[in-house]
Formats: sequence, structure tokens, C-alpha cells
Amino acid sequence: MIRPNYASNVKKRSIGYVALVVRDYDEAIDFYVRTLGFTLIEDTFIESQDKRWVLIAPSEASECLLLLAQAVGDEQSSRIGNQTGGRVFLFLHTDDFWRDYELFGKKGVVFVREPKQESYGTVAVFQDLYGNLWDLLEPSDAADNGL
Repeated sequence: MIRPNYASNVKKRSIGYVALVVRDYDEAIDFYVRTLGFTLIEDTFIESQDKRWVLIAPSEASECLLLLAQAVGDEQSSRIGNQTGGRVFLFLHTDDFWRDYELFGKKGVVFVREPKQESYGTVAVFQDLYGNLWDLLEPSDAADNGL
């Protein structure tokens, strides 16, 4: 069932950040920037909270950024690598699936599901350094147009 738009007076909304719980800021930055080619947007120490504000993105032009959030305590640490109960967590769109698939493979990224052509595009599932599952996806033209 499609719900009516109750917020019709809202002009624009977007998801700004998605928090990704990590074991260590520096190892996470290393993986996402050096291995996956993400851009480090910000890395600021917040003295009053004794933590860092670390934002990364697949490119500088990305609208949604990942906030690397270093785990504090046993409960948060237990979520590292499995924030979604074993489901794919994040979807990395690309304009050239095979370029990125081959590049990631050469850099040691582990693919847990081989490439597959689906109605919505070409996709394969990989793990990040903690075990979170990601789709590497080149959307089809129909998927790009919302069809």
C-alpha cells in the first residue's frame, strides 16, 4: 500500500549521514579511502566528547555521507560487522560495475556473491573490513529512471 504524502509542505529532505560502527577510526579510514577509493570529507577531534567526527563518501559529490563511529563499550562493539543481522547494509552505486569489481578484487576485497545481471542492474555482494555486506551495483537504465 502506498501512503499519501502527509508532508506535502516539505520542500526537500535527504539523509545526510549513515553511521557505521567501526573498531578503529584509522583502520576504517584506510580501508574505505585506500581500498575502496572513498573520499575523506572530514576528520575532526571533538575534545569535549573525546571522539572524532569522521565523514567519508564514495565521491566528493555524494549527497549521503558515512559517519565512521568508533564503538564504545561491549554493546556497540558487538554490532561491528553485523549492523543489519546479516543482510546487505549499504548499496554502492557505480557507473562502471566491471571497473570497480576488478579494482576491488585486486585490492583484496572479498566478494561473497558473484556478479549477477538482474532487472535492476549488475550487482555483486562484498564485505567491508568488518564483515558488513555491501552491494556493488550498476543500476540499469530502467532502475535509474525509477521504473
